[in-house]
Parts: sequence; C-alpha cells; structure tokens
Amino acid sequence: MTKQTKILTGLLAGVAVGTAIALILSSDKNDDLKQKASDWFCDLLDSSKDKLASVSGLVKDKMAKTNA
Repeated sequence: MTKQTKILTGLLAGVAVGTAIALILSSDKNDDLKQKASDWFCDLLDSSKDKLASVSGLVKDKMAKTNA
C-alpha cells in the first residue's frame, strides 16, 4: 500500500470508531441503534485482538527461528 492509501485507511477507520462512540454516548432516543453500534464496536475490538494475537505469534516464531 502506498503512504496515501495508509493515511486514508487510518482516517476512515478513525471516523468509523468516532461515529460508533458518538452513537453509543448519545441520548437515549435510539436504544436499538446504540445497541447495534455497541455490538459492532465490540466485534471490531474482538477481531482486532485476534489479529494482533496471530501477528504476535508469527513474530515470536520468526524470532525463535532467527535466534536458533
């Protein structure tokens, strides 16, 4: 990916996270919408944790092979 693509992706991800947080913290008018946004945000965090754990495992394996 180019530098511009990475910046744009990060910007869009920030907007999505900010929107989700704003919806969750907004007034009690749309409880259903807030619940859906909250569920989406939790799913996003869970998938991020899974991906980070996977990458962490790959890095540890590569480091172990390099040090061996």
